[in-house]
Amino acid sequence: MNKRLLIVAHAPSPNTLKLREAAERGARHPDIEAIDVTVKAPLEAGPDDIRACDAILLGTTENLGYMSGALKDFFDRSYYAVLEEKQGLPCALYIRAGHDGTGTRRAVESIVTGLSWHWVQDPLTLRGEWQDFFVDQVEELGMYMAAALDNGVI
Repeated sequence: MNKRLLIVAHAPSPNTLKLREAAERGARHPDIEAIDVTVKAPLEAGPDDIRACDAILLGTTENLGYMSGALKDFFDRSYYAVLEEKQGLPCALYIRAGHDGTGTRRAVESIVTGLSWHWVQDPLTLRGEWQDFFVDQVEELGMYMAAALDNGVI
């Protein structure tokens, strides 16, 4: 049975959509065969999606020094519903930050700590003006998550 990677990423602009697509492209790398990938916007995802996955990759914009309202809504609707049963869930995060992303990172880390999810790497913060290499970094993160899940590393 294939393991499942859930990507929940807010993509309100063409550039952030490129990031979500890059995460999916990386996760669906042709060398990674035994992983099912589900990609959802935060307002479309919920507790059932979390229950069905073996790892989760989160993506958000920095909004007024905080995570996107859409990702916060996802956590609000899902937190207590999965709190007990999904402890230890491997997770990763990328932040598209126009400034420094510190507040966004702290906010998501606080929720992830409360859920007792397990970080597979430090959050990836894509700071400042848009850079095309952000896409490569997120694609690599998606590929890493799927490959690690496929190989039983996470």
